[in-house]
Amino acid sequence: LISGSSFLVLLAIWCLLSYSGAVDEVFLPSPDAVVMAFVGMYKDGILLHYTLVSIYRVMVGWAFAAIIAIPLGILIGTSKRAEALFEPFIDFARYLPVVALVPLTLLYFGIGDLQKFVIIFIGTFFQLVLMIADVVSGVPKDLLRASSTLGASRWQSYYMVLIPASLPGIMDNLRITIGWAWTYLVVAELVAANSGLGYMVLKAQRFLATDRIFAGLIIIGAVGLGTDYFLKWLTRVVVPWREKVGE
Repeated sequence: LISGSSFLVLLAIWCLLSYSGAVDEVFLPSPDAVVMAFVGMYKDGILLHYTLVSIYRVMVGWAFAAIIAIPLGILIGTSKRAEALFEPFIDFARYLPVVALVPLTLLYFGIGDLQKFVIIFIGTFFQLVLMIADVVSGVPKDLLRASSTLGASRWQSYYMVLIPASLPGIMDNLRITIGWAWTYLVVAELVAANSGLGYMVLKAQRFLATDRIFAGLIIIGAVGLGTDYFLKWLTRVVVPWREKVGE
């Protein structure tokens, strides 16, 4: 009820500002205008198509980043040599603005989906590696020493102690970075694309169609919120011991 009321408050403020004429409709379209924009995009056949295209790009680019970042982050978090080898470059790369790399990605990978995947990968990978390394390095060393004392090999300590203890934090990091993935996807689609929600927003901006801009933002927010709740549910399924530890 509290979560739902927060959206109702925002909707009430929106209605008040738009229907009262306090803000010009060019800058703030009314809710019914946005609904009509949804209807128009559906009739044009782009609403579902553009949404699915953007979801596909986000999931593929983010999944590749996660698949590589998780083992590399675990390695950096457990090995001083790996930390000395990889972390300086990763620290350097994560400060590079992704927007500034868009022209290079267009030059190297063209304007197809591969370029969008690369943008999302660059925007999420380097941060995710360091976040996972930080989670892994924070596992109490006493747990690993205890497993060794009980006769566990190094790989058994990793599999039975380190990874289960790190997994809740890793899942939280995945939730955070998939939100970043949407941000970088829109950046990629704003520059070079002929489909997707970012492209739709840019096209609407050219014609001052703020109703469609709002519609695109609502779709992105709704899909992102759905993804966040899905990962919350997945965390409870994959790491049920997290709740027990919290209790």
